[in-house]
Amino acid sequence: MKTTFFKISLMAIAVSSFTMFTSCSKDEETPEVPVQAPKNIVEVASADARFSILVEAVTKANLATTLQGNGPFTVFAPTNDAFELLFDQLGVSGIADLDAATLTPILLNHVVAGKIASSDITASGYVPSLNTGAPGNNSVKLFVKKDSGVTVDGSKVIVADVMASNGVIHAIDKVILPASVVNHAINNPNFSTLVLAVIKAGLVEALSTDGPFTIFAPTNSAFDALFATLGVSGVNDLTAEQLTPILLYHVVSGNVTAAQVSSGSVPTLNEGNNLELMVSASGVSINSDVNVVATDVQGTNGVIHAIDAVLLP
Repeated sequence: MKTTFFKISLMAIAVSSFTMFTSCSKDEETPEVPVQAPKNIVEVASADARFSILVEAVTKANLATTLQGNGPFTVFAPTNDAFELLFDQLGVSGIADLDAATLTPILLNHVVAGKIASSDITASGYVPSLNTGAPGNNSVKLFVKKDSGVTVDGSKVIVADVMASNGVIHAIDKVILPASVVNHAINNPNFSTLVLAVIKAGLVEALSTDGPFTIFAPTNSAFDALFATLGVSGVNDLTAEQLTPILLYHVVSGNVTAAQVSSGSVPTLNEGNNLELMVSASGVSINSDVNVVATDVQGTNGVIHAIDAVLLP
């Protein structure tokens, strides 16, 4: 009986203590924890030491206000190490050696309209950047390649999905310089045979000039079909003299986008040899049997349209 009374007494004390503690807590005011506003892209980058050179460049190019706007934006953000590689490439010591006019198109080349998380990237393809320095004020495009990871014009995404209030940042390991038509062909593995042919024909320098050029670019499978027809194993079995007139037959002067293409005869850089274009509801065909399979790969000095066969003069 004493034991029971002792247990009941302990329970009574415990309940009494809990009641008193609760009563005291109600009398005290709980301090409010201030709610921090979410940070925008510029604020997120400014708070991350890895992006200090990027922030310096954005400030010098007067783009901070733009990137603090509603957006949303997707920024492929070069790290400090990426900028150091660029400085070595350009032979400069840092951002101080580059003016705003030089920095602006480079920085805008890393920004895409819309919020694209890494999970949204399910296949390789092209996206327009905010760099509208291409002929006709068109947006220079970026080739986003999806395989085991994600690369953008050859720059690897090393940290993905750094979220901000007005978009998302993906850190990359190299600065993405605006691509010419040659660079676009190099960046896309579907044009690797075309690149080999252009190099062997000695046309890289010519197609890297201001242009502008419109290039009807055969895919690798298109070249494979040509090699089978010619009975050769690849580009190595053709001479520069054989390749040059074929390649120039795929190039037209001017920056002609898909919306500007019309039916008719078009002169090429292979003088005296024209292309016959036919626009129909099903798309664009060239010389009646070659089809345009992808359009408007916009570069700084022209535009590429992919085709499914090699054009022969």
